[in-house]
Amino acid sequence: MDMRFTLCGPFSFRQEIKKSRFLATAGPIADEAAAKAFIAAQSDPAAHHNCWAWRCGPSYRFNDDGEPSGTAGKPILAAIDGQALDGVAVVVTRWFGGVLLGSGGLIRAYGGTAALCLREAEKTALIEAASAMITCAFGDLARVHARLADRPGVQVNDQVFTDTGAVLSVSVPKREADGVSQLVRDVTSGRAVISWNE
Repeated sequence: MDMRFTLCGPFSFRQEIKKSRFLATAGPIADEAAAKAFIAAQSDPAAHHNCWAWRCGPSYRFNDDGEPSGTAGKPILAAIDGQALDGVAVVVTRWFGGVLLGSGGLIRAYGGTAALCLREAEKTALIEAASAMITCAFGDLARVHARLADRPGVQVNDQVFTDTGAVLSVSVPKREADGVSQLVRDVTSGRAVISWNE
């Protein structure tokens, strides 16, 4: 699978093209509701156009906001996909300067402004995670916690105590899953049980 990235935080980029001002604002999103909230917050009602696109996993949307069909939202989405980004929304706001750009000019202006914004924004790699339940006895619990804490990217999300020990809910980078299974077996001499969620 190709490496995907998301943005570390919101970022803006502005430029002027043939007297029209373009402002691209990009930011990380977790889902469609977050994308809608981001778009609403970044859109300027006083501007002529607030065109946007977002991608979150297999889901995506784009909107030309009154520009000719296919000249704004789709090029913005292409800029997101072209930089292997996921969980990202981009709003490109245009204040019309009186010079018509034509379809090709609009595609270059919207897609280019979005691409330049995304290129300069700080990014972080998206790491695919796997989740598991680890059942261990009280005598092994402290060692399991300590060894899991030493593994980069491993998080203990929850812990529920039982009569004999605890059940830990953990998330692990997928590429580390086999190593974590081996670690849990080794540190508990095979007494702990780890079951991976599909």
